[in-house]
Parts: sequence; structure tokens; C-alpha cells
Amino acid sequence: MRTFFLLIFILGITVANAQTEEVFNRIIETGTTDNQSMQHLDVLSNRFGGRLVGSDAYENAAVWAASKFEEWGMKVIFDEVGELPVGFNRGPWFGRLLAENGMHLHFATPSYTSGTKGVQRGHVLIEPKTEAEFERMKGKLEGAWVLISGENTGWPIDFSEGGDKIRRSIREKNKKIAEENQRIRKENRENRDKKRYKKQEIQELVEHPALFYREMVDAGILGIIQSSKVPIRVLYDRKNVHDLVFDSLPEVPDIKLDEHQYDVIYQMAKERRYFQLEFDIRNHFKMGPVKYHNVIGIIPGTEFPDEYVIMGGHLDAFDVATGGVDDGSGVTPTMEAARLIMEAGGKPKRTILTVLWAGEEFGLYGSKSWVKKNEDKLDKVSNMVNRDSGPTVPVSITVSEAMKEDFIPIAEAINRINPEFPLELKEREPRERPERPWGTDSGPFAVKGIPTIGFDLGDPKGYDFNYGEIWHTERDTYDKSIAEYQEHAAVATAILVYGIADLDHLLDREGYYLETEE
Repeated sequence: MRTFFLLIFILGITVANAQTEEVFNRIIETGTTDNQSMQHLDVLSNRFGGRLVGSDAYENAAVWAASKFEEWGMKVIFDEVGELPVGFNRGPWFGRLLAENGMHLHFATPSYTSGTKGVQRGHVLIEPKTEAEFERMKGKLEGAWVLISGENTGWPIDFSEGGDKIRRSIREKNKKIAEENQRIRKENRENRDKKRYKKQEIQELVEHPALFYREMVDAGILGIIQSSKVPIRVLYDRKNVHDLVFDSLPEVPDIKLDEHQYDVIYQMAKERRYFQLEFDIRNHFKMGPVKYHNVIGIIPGTEFPDEYVIMGGHLDAFDVATGGVDDGSGVTPTMEAARLIMEAGGKPKRTILTVLWAGEEFGLYGSKSWVKKNEDKLDKVSNMVNRDSGPTVPVSITVSEAMKEDFIPIAEAINRINPEFPLELKEREPRERPERPWGTDSGPFAVKGIPTIGFDLGDPKGYDFNYGEIWHTERDTYDKSIAEYQEHAAVATAILVYGIADLDHLLDREGYYLETEE
């Protein structure tokens, strides 16, 4: 009798494995003959564009993604994450140098900063650095574009009271330095003929961009212009975005200009030549509050519906470009992985959550919110797969010793997709559990001790992809994603997630992180 039950048990395992393999095969078949990853990316990047939280583009993309999940037969949850006091939509922008050496200007502005009031044309000044300089030129500031110091880091000049306080402090230091310099110049001049007199050095003023920001705005400047490396990176007004009030929004544009053009214009202004700049910048706000949501597509588990495998990427993207890579290259293969599982008739043992995270670029808002609201589920999350590191292809996967046996059939199935992209299964040593989230949506899960096993990526065909080139810059566009890598990643992700979800047990967390004393 014992032998009979053992045979039944083995037969059950064999049938279950065969069913999983059958789904794998159908995923591979559909994924290699009708892969829609790039179609999803086309819609996301080229129909909606940059998807900043608080923008119409983000809301439209969320509704569209939810409609696709429903179309594929998935349940959908709009998971509210938070709200912003005002919204922001970016329109087109252009600028020109009006002079004998005139040119079209290459620039951008951070999100949640002001645009122009139509086409605005004005003369150009270099910002004052001291009270005396400000007093000397304050009458000429009205209607001027002002060149400010420093190099663009992506963030706008802080116009808050905190920013004003910093500027006042530096101006007070500079006032004392200027007074001391005046004394030194006088003493040097009076003692220049004395043989034993050692000439004193003039001190440098403390550099800080837009030291007289508030005073220049009150004087009627058209905007400020700062030098920027290329490609131009612009972010958002993180210091003020949560405190913006529709009736008292930022007043003047904060322009980040191509450093090569900036140098030409700065030299012309330094020479006190008369010329003009012309800008038309359509940065638009909308009244809030504007709520934003994670979009969650659900494939219910058949045996362990209260256990989960999560896959995702962040739906939001900076709007100076179209989010074709960050994180269109993560969101759309993830969406396609969900479609492939549904198309293959997959009915996993545990629930698969496909989560398009909100507000990652503002500080992991969506993933932090989900983890906080679902503390009771965290022990039942088998794995969290996050794709947010570019459009390259899976080349390996690294797991703990306790998990390795579970990943062998998964890796074998992935290696049947395309021989050009072999996947290596690696083993890792236990690591320290992070105390703070790292900079992508898997971070809050890792802090809680949840496995965040995803693919190690590579560029085996040598497409020369450079993440730094597109990261939060104007070049983050659809054409920077690599189609064959994206499509392969979608199929591999579908197999990985379905394989984990269809195990008869949760992944063993032993040895994934180093044990810590409570």
C-alpha cells in the first residue's frame, strides 16, 4: 500500500511538472511569433509620452494599461498611492539667439517650473554677485534673461523660504568678503612702493547660483539661465512640489541651456554686447489635488491564492523625453509577460501580481505605499521581480543555495527561447539585508527580507547601450530601447514568474540574507 501511495505522489508531481512545461512551451511559442513588447512601448512612449506623476500623460497611461490587463482577462486594481496639490503638463518649447551669430537654442526646464507668457524676448545680463552689483544693475533687470552661475544638476533653483535663507546667509558672507577685499585693495595700493611690503591676495566670493533670485524676480526678469552638460538632464521641483499652491506658482522660467551655447552667450554678455534671446516655453499647471495610483493586474492563484509572486516596473517617467527606457523598457516587457501567461492559459498555483508602480521617480512612492499597506502579506510574497535597469537582455540569474533546485527547470525553459541568449544559473552567498531601500521599486521589498530575484542583464550583441546617456535626460526615447532584447526579456520574465508561481511551495528564504539577531 505504501508503494501505491508513493507512485501516486510521484505521478502527481510528474503531471504537475508536465502542466508547467506545457505553459512554458506555449509562452515561448507566442512570445517568439507574436511578441507585442514594442507595440506596448510605442503606445506608452509615443502616444502618451513623458509620464510624470501629476500629469495627464500618467493618468492616461494608467487607464490604458488597466484596459489592456482587462482585455487579457486579468482582474485590475487601481491602488491609490497619494496626491499632489497641483498637476503639471509639458507642452512644446523653443528658443533663439537674436544676433548676427543667431542660432536656435538647445535647452530644457525642470518639471513643475514656470513657462513663459507666450513668446518672450529680452536682453541678457550676468547675475549680480554682491549687493553693490545688484544696486548698480537693478534698473536694467526688468525684461532681462539672466545668466546664473553653477552647472545644472537637473534640479531647479529653490525659490522656497528655505532657499531664500541659504541665499541670504551667503550674501552676508560675500558682503564681508567684499568689504575685506576693498580694505586689501586700498592697503595694497597705498603700500605698493614699499620694498618689504607683501601684497595681500584678494579673496574669492562664495559661488551660489541666483544669489539675488527673489530680488531679481521682483525687479521683473523674464527668467534665469544655467549652463548644462549634454545630454540635458532635468528633474522636478522636489523641494516645493508638495507645497505648491495654484494661486502662487513659480513665476519665471528656470532654463538649463546647452553648455556650448551658454559659453557663447556668456562671452557676449561679458563683453556688454547688445543682443536678445527669445523663448516660448509651454509649461502648464492644473488645479489639484491630483491623485496617482499603482496599476495592478491580477492572475489569481488556483491553490494558494493568498501567496504571491510580484513582477513590475515603474509607470512614471520624466517628461523632458518620453520614458522609452526609464522605465518603458521595464514596464512593457512586464506587461507582455502578463499577456503571454494569459495567452498560454496559465493558471498558476499562487497569485501573480503585475504592478506598474507610481511615483518611483519622486522617491519610490508606489512601492513604499504597497509594502506599508500590505504588511500582512509580506511573508507570503515568494519573490518580487523588478525591471528598471535598461533595455538589455537577461544573461544570468543568481539565487541562493536553498532556491537553486527550484530554478533549474526555469533556467532550462528560458534557454529554449533563443540560443543567441543563453542564461546562466548562478549561486550567491548570503548578503546583509539592506536597512534602507535602494533606488528602485524592489528596494522597499528587500528591506523587509523579501527575495528580489531578477535577471542579470547584458549586451551580448554590442548595441553600445549607455544608461547614463538616457538617465533622466532628453534622450530617454522609444528608439533607445532594443527590440530583440525587450522581446526576449518579456518571454524570459513570463517563464520566471510563472515558474515560481507554480511551485508547490514558497521559495525558501534560508541563506538569502544573513541571519540577524532580533
